[in-house]
Amino acid sequence: MPTAKNTICIWYDKDAEAAARFYAATFPDSTVTAVHVAPTDYPSGKAGDVLTVQFTVLGIPCLGINGGPAFKHTEAFSFQIATDDQEETDRYWNAIVGNGGAESACGWCKDKWGINWQITPRVLTDALAAGGDEAKRAFTAMMTMRKIDVAAIEAARRG
Repeated sequence: MPTAKNTICIWYDKDAEAAARFYAATFPDSTVTAVHVAPTDYPSGKAGDVLTVQFTVLGIPCLGINGGPAFKHTEAFSFQIATDDQEETDRYWNAIVGNGGAESACGWCKDKWGINWQITPRVLTDALAAGGDEAKRAFTAMMTMRKIDVAAIEAARRG
């Protein structure tokens, strides 16, 4: 399979393959495309250890690197997943948080590998894009939430 011209590279301590397989099982149009192992021993590992994993998340090509504990993830990088309704929002949120992840505020959560996710219903982004009082009401409602409540955002939009 040809390598994409631009790929998101994500550093993991040691679980790139487990993370990629979780994403592939959780999101449509997501798959693990290749697992590459070390051909010989090296200073922090041995021949046969998984070094990199090629995968896609909702069609976006990614490369997971098992680079060790030197670098930690922050909210400076996140996947933002646009959802169409509460059921889809709940499904992704519950999969991530329920698999050892953690809730945060305003539709953000973190998976057990430290990757940040924004599970964002389209009704919220549409309300913010509308501007004016509608955006203010939706934004104010969002600021009180962890997982986004679609019905509450819709009510806020209406005033």
